[in-house]
Amino acid sequence: MSQTRTTPADIAISDAVPCPAPRVIGMIGGKWKLLILQILIFQGTKRFGELRKSIDGITQTMLTNQLRALEADGLVIRKVYAEVPPRVEYSASKDGLALAPVFTSMHDWWVNRSAGT
Repeated sequence: MSQTRTTPADIAISDAVPCPAPRVIGMIGGKWKLLILQILIFQGTKRFGELRKSIDGITQTMLTNQLRALEADGLVIRKVYAEVPPRVEYSASKDGLALAPVFTSMHDWWVNRSAGT
């Protein structure tokens, strides 16, 4: 079974089908969400403290807010363990993991762009 690849020329923006870009950008845009998703997609499940240590400059409040937003959008799964002290783990959901090719494409774009300079 072959996959058809969508190119920019294939995408027609019309009034009947609104462009999803603003919604997608709202879900994954910003300084921190892409970094959080990258870690969870490519490194797997992480505890809150591990995430915070992995992202230079993020505050505890900002990480909490970004994780809540990603969870609300269905991109991150939060699992709480009934332990003392409580243990909370975060992982990419199925929809979050489906973004892996986007990250790979951005990486390839950067490498190709850098190679041309």
